[in-house]
Amino acid sequence: MPEIREIAEGGTLRAARALLELRPQRAPAEALAALADGQRAAGYRLVGSFEPGEEDAAAVAGFRVQENLAWGRHLYVDDLVTRADRRGRGHGAALMRWLAVEACRAGCEQLHLDSGVGPQREDAHRLYFNAGLRISSYHFQRPIAGREGS
Repeated sequence: MPEIREIAEGGTLRAARALLELRPQRAPAEALAALADGQRAAGYRLVGSFEPGEEDAAAVAGFRVQENLAWGRHLYVDDLVTRADRRGRGHGAALMRWLAVEACRAGCEQLHLDSGVGPQREDAHRLYFNAGLRISSYHFQRPIAGREGS
């Protein structure tokens, strides 16, 4: 059974191995950890799923509790990933259950996340559907001219 625990600032490197599988453009691990810790002042939090005896998280969720006009008070999942070599062991489902309990504890009305599309995302989408999430909108984006990568 996975152990779920929140990862405090200063422990973010324990989440980096998993997060780099989702966000490889943020490598190396130290840079990713610094970026994640830099978001903590805006409410970003990390929770990990750990296998017995392992220091690095097998799976990680980065999230924040927010409030806006559209959704009211809600928990938004920025990042959710299970390391490829740890998939199929219940880590993602355990994190989804923890996030739902945390949303309730924090007085949230809803839980939200965005997910990429394509055949490689089918397992993730199955996890979300099994956790009771439904597709409720499209998410649109565009690069901004003059910015790096646009």
